Amino acid sequence: MGSTSDVEDIAIVLVDHGSKRAEANAMLEDFADLYRGHSGRQKVEIAHMELAEPSIGAVVAKCAAEGYRKVVVAPYFLSRGRHITSDIPAMVAEAQKAHPEVSCVIAEPIGLDPLMAELIEKRVEGALQTS
Repeated sequence: MGSTSDVEDIAIVLVDHGSKRAEANAMLEDFADLYRGHSGRQKVEIAHMELAEPSIGAVVAKCAAEGYRKVVVAPYFLSRGRHITSDIPAMVAEAQKAHPEVSCVIAEPIGLDPLMAELIEKRVEGALQTS
């Protein structure tokens, strides 16, 4: 992680697909709280790609209005499918065009990581304990 000033000067936008179900969308807010506590980052926002608000554009606009000049869009997606390779970059480009004073970058999706294998094993063990 960067220095304290880096942490304070950068806005993180966690993006998921979005859902018609409010409780599904609320999970991203819960994850944002978890991430904020784990990372120590001061500015962590959520956005939904579609089906729910706030949008990526709305959140980038909010960050710009609050004076943030660097925004990292972090997809809450597992793989580099169409949403990661096309849809989200297009939405970020539109937000960037509307707020040229803000530098937006997109992080890689969750992807292959040993932590994911640990998590799946934890879920498998939990399932076996309830069966």
